[in-house]
Amino acid sequence: MMAREEQARPDGHTIDAFHRGRFWLVQPAKGGHRAGMDAMMLAASVPSGFSGRLADFGAGAGAAGLAVLSRCPTAQAVLVERAPEMAACAEATLAHRGNAHLAARAAVLTADVALTGKARHMAGLEDNTFEYVIMNPPFNAEADRATPAELRRQAHVMEDGLFGNWLRSAAAVIRPRGGVSVIARPESLPAILEAMEGRFGSVEIKAIHPREDQAAIRIVVRATYGARGKLMLCPPLVLHEAGSGRPLHQSDQIINGVESLFGD
Repeated sequence: MMAREEQARPDGHTIDAFHRGRFWLVQPAKGGHRAGMDAMMLAASVPSGFSGRLADFGAGAGAAGLAVLSRCPTAQAVLVERAPEMAACAEATLAHRGNAHLAARAAVLTADVALTGKARHMAGLEDNTFEYVIMNPPFNAEADRATPAELRRQAHVMEDGLFGNWLRSAAAVIRPRGGVSVIARPESLPAILEAMEGRFGSVEIKAIHPREDQAAIRIVVRATYGARGKLMLCPPLVLHEAGSGRPLHQSDQIINGVESLFGD
């Protein structure tokens, strides 16, 4: 999934390859969020034929947003990140020579996606301006991810009402019949569905299991703004072969941007 171009640089960052070298990420070596499987699975939830304008909420260094652009050649992305340190990483990511083929279709916006009303507009998130929103919010409880690094804590630890706040903002900025995708832990599903109620419909849920005989560790929830279709529980995705760390062919293709998560 990820290859290292070089070890930690003097400025405390690394440069890492994703999608088998089709794009690169500048991210903190320590102390901040480092992208991995979650970002790739989230990006893979966007249909392969998507060609509109996408917002990546909580973008970090830009992994998920760039992964969408890597697979969807006419899409555009705004990488929305509230932490200035991580937004700076996203800017450095777009400036990296290995991303020259994607940079013209991407932009970075430093903003808190939980803002409401006029404050959200003033921050640059205007209503009805995107066809899709993806989000990888901090979905861990404080006890699960205690850390002395404040930047990492912000990226990992869930605040009260987070899903309601983020999905409310998504509903505001998405155009009618636009899409939203969320990745989280399975225990967050009730809160996500509650936050989607009255805003999003035609909900699809994909469980991600490390191995066939193990419980799911992630869910990806995808829905359409203003739709009224029924909820669908999709076939699960299994990541690894039984008894080994080797990825199964399908999960490897999805993580590396060859196939989409939902088969479209």
